[in-house]
Amino acid sequence: MPPIELVVTGLVALLVGAAIAAAILAPRRRQAAADAERIVRDARAEADSLTKSAALEAERKAAERRDAFDKEVAETLAEIKQSQNRLAKREDNLDRKMEDLGVREQGLDARARELDNRDRGLDERESAIDGLRDDLSRRLSEVAKMTTEEAREAFMAEVRVEAEHDAAALTREVIEEAEQKALERSREITLQAIQRFAAEHVADSTVRSIKIPSDDMKGRIIGREGRNIRAIEKATGADILVDDTPGVISVSCFDRVRQAIAAESLQKLVADGRVHPSRIEEIVEQTRRDISERIVKHGNEAVLEANIRGLNPKIVEAMGKLHFRTSYGQNVLRHSMEVAYLSQIIADQLGLDGQIARRCGFLHDIGKAMDHEMEGGHPAIGMEFARKHGEKSEAVLNAIGGHHGDIAATTPYTPIVMAADAVSGARPGARRESMELYIKRLEQLEGIAMEQPFVDEAHAIQAGREVRVIVDAKKADDVQTFAIATAIAKRVEEEMTFPGEIKVTVLREVRAEATAR
Repeated sequence: MPPIELVVTGLVALLVGAAIAAAILAPRRRQAAADAERIVRDARAEADSLTKSAALEAERKAAERRDAFDKEVAETLAEIKQSQNRLAKREDNLDRKMEDLGVREQGLDARARELDNRDRGLDERESAIDGLRDDLSRRLSEVAKMTTEEAREAFMAEVRVEAEHDAAALTREVIEEAEQKALERSREITLQAIQRFAAEHVADSTVRSIKIPSDDMKGRIIGREGRNIRAIEKATGADILVDDTPGVISVSCFDRVRQAIAAESLQKLVADGRVHPSRIEEIVEQTRRDISERIVKHGNEAVLEANIRGLNPKIVEAMGKLHFRTSYGQNVLRHSMEVAYLSQIIADQLGLDGQIARRCGFLHDIGKAMDHEMEGGHPAIGMEFARKHGEKSEAVLNAIGGHHGDIAATTPYTPIVMAADAVSGARPGARRESMELYIKRLEQLEGIAMEQPFVDEAHAIQAGREVRVIVDAKKADDVQTFAIATAIAKRVEEEMTFPGEIKVTVLREVRAEATAR
């Protein structure tokens, strides 16, 4: 029993005993009451003291238990947290291990596939080696019957064929790569030059017709026994063509200056009406002076239009003569102006000096002004003429002498002039040629193509600007087809003269046919 209850029980017993004693012992009641009151006070004080002590002890024990419980809870939570961290780390480690296992599994699969491929490759190589071994055995049997020199020649022939095949393949690869890099830039420069230049179509001819008012005048031009027409031909150096065509006399001459002198002299004689040898000589001389003055005028106008400075008067006069000169029906002076302009455009696009390029293009065909009078090609004649008359620029001299590839190009302006010359000559309406020369050029083009090995057919199309070649697909492979196209183009460049460019297209077609029954 708790102490408080014991105390209370004792107090009750005492009170009961006191009451009995008071009843029995009346006299001692007051003394007992006083004692009882005192005892009660003491008991109450003691009880309060015990109660406070018990409460304090209970509170202390409760606080101790609470602290112990909190400590135990904290320790438990810490252990749980540590367990959770360990579980999280184990989970991460497991994830990484699973990923590593997946990667390793993929690698093992790839390795297995690679090993399978290698096995198949080894099987194929083994089969190929067996075939080579059989072929080698056969060849050794053949070689055993040869002399050392014959075996060496056979070996060299085989090596040469393989080397040519490899060289053709390498050439194709290098050319295609270079063409791919240069084609876009070159096409852009050329198209810009063409688009920025527009010129009229030309149709000059080496034959010029003169109208005659009547057949009587035609007879007077001919003269007694042809003396007048012989006098005209002798004085002018041109051929006078008189046929049955009424009202027309033709003047033919490859020297357009002499042709112009003869034609204008005839016009003056027809207008004057007096036709005899002395009058003919007088008119021809007068016309020659007029033409000479006109040549100088045309030269000065061309130099001024092209904005070329510092030219010798002889060079200016030679350029004026080109006004009367044609090439495939194209006026050479206008052609020179075109080339000058195009050369400047291309040079500007390439970051070079446009002034020098224009001068090179303007003077590149100057040799045509005197190639009828001197031996040699017009590039060499023109270069020597320009050097003789004060042209000191190496770029200009090299462009004049090398624009047809007669000499090596030493400056970048020479290939520029070559390109501009080709553009000017190849543009629509720039040149024309006779039907005979046209057909001859097509036949030559097709003949060059047919001379190549494995070629079955060759057809010139696009007015001779393209040749289509068909090869035997059973004899020529793709590499040989490319080599054939290159060989044809090279021979065309070396053996033919043509404006612009000629495209060579080689076709190799394989057809497989089968019939189901």
